[in-house]
Amino acid sequence: MVKKYDYDYIIIGSGPAGSTAALNLAKSRSKRIALVDGGSFGGANLHTRDIPYGVSLGFSHTYHHLSSYPEVAAHDIHYNFPTVIAHQERIVSYMSHYNSERYKKAGLTLISGYANFLDPHTIAVGSKKYTANTFIIATGAHLKQSEISGTNIVEHLTPDTALKLRRLPKFVFIVGGGSTGCEIAQYYAELGAKVLIMERGPRLLPREDTEVSTAITEYFTTKLGIMVIPDSKVISIENDGKLRRVVFTSKNQEKMVRVDCIVLATGSEPSLDLGLENAGVKFKNTGILVTKLFQTSTKNIYAIGDCIGGESSTERAEYEATILATNLRTRSKNLVNYNGFIRLTDTYPRIATVGMNEQDLLARDKKCRKVIIDYKDLPVSKIDRMNYGFVKVLADKTNHIIGATVVSPYADLIAEEFALAIRHRLSALELASTPHVSNGWNAAVKLACRRLVKMK
Repeated sequence: MVKKYDYDYIIIGSGPAGSTAALNLAKSRSKRIALVDGGSFGGANLHTRDIPYGVSLGFSHTYHHLSSYPEVAAHDIHYNFPTVIAHQERIVSYMSHYNSERYKKAGLTLISGYANFLDPHTIAVGSKKYTANTFIIATGAHLKQSEISGTNIVEHLTPDTALKLRRLPKFVFIVGGGSTGCEIAQYYAELGAKVLIMERGPRLLPREDTEVSTAITEYFTTKLGIMVIPDSKVISIENDGKLRRVVFTSKNQEKMVRVDCIVLATGSEPSLDLGLENAGVKFKNTGILVTKLFQTSTKNIYAIGDCIGGESSTERAEYEATILATNLRTRSKNLVNYNGFIRLTDTYPRIATVGMNEQDLLARDKKCRKVIIDYKDLPVSKIDRMNYGFVKVLADKTNHIIGATVVSPYADLIAEEFALAIRHRLSALELASTPHVSNGWNAAVKLACRRLVKMK
């Protein structure tokens, strides 16, 4: 006798991975599907990260770039800070309503609350229990717990709350010089705040090649007046009246600074607090262990997205969800292909890395051909008044593209060309022979690939 369950599928987490999986599975109209979330439906992508960041950074980048034009600088352009936040909230509200309509149309059951496994087929959400034949875990990630003394007492911001302040602070202290820390630093600096960003390593954006760190540090310090302090460590944060006191070490010296607010952008870790042990699901601190088909150690439970570790990416989470849901719905065994995914930092200029960078190749003791085209030598940089940036292309010994790094206002769009080349194994010659707009940002792609062809 086949055991009856409340649902065919229960998806835990409604971010990019969970929502995509649920909506894909809903194509099988006969299936009963529930989507569970302990926060707001749509996840961090909608409510605290991708959408809010896109709106706010889009405004700050445009405002600062426009203000830097001599033709308009004399007019002393102003903005209304609460209106910036209100616009962000309107966009989030619109997208939230759009998602709700999609869930409703797909026939999904929404369950609000934090899920906790009781056994492989049962979860508890609050005081209620729900059973399912199959579970998909898509709980994402959260900010790493800080080792800094005082964080449990002193009010501070995180990447989820940093862009939601309704009053512009005068002095912002940012702990962490990775992608998110740099985005937050630039946001406040572009709007007029004094900003200090601190990184434990020797340079900002340690995952990127050194040329990237050099370019963004120079832009931060020269154009935005951001104070960059590498090789440093925060010891403690304390309340100091209406201000915050930060004690840190830099160059083996202990120092102190008073600021309006502190932002901890110290990285994230998988969200795994949902009773995985009760369901027999194996995991490590780096994430849930899964097979190539995203199956966990418990056969009826799958996991996708940031909760399994690896590269954190909305696009990757949606892709994994699509592959898994399609496999479950059609009983197939399609495998993922991560070639060509882009890592993006939404600063101005933007930073996009696709495939391997030189740092990755050095770690693996692999050789490559490389070419760097500096934008300051091209007409487009003069046209758009942006002298910071470059295109760096890596190719193997057969001149096939294996990686690229782009620093440009349109780095995400330029990187798409390299993503196509890497995913379909195109050569430098094929890209070099593709027509490009002469005075466009993509012209650097053609120039770089031409040089690679000549090197052969």
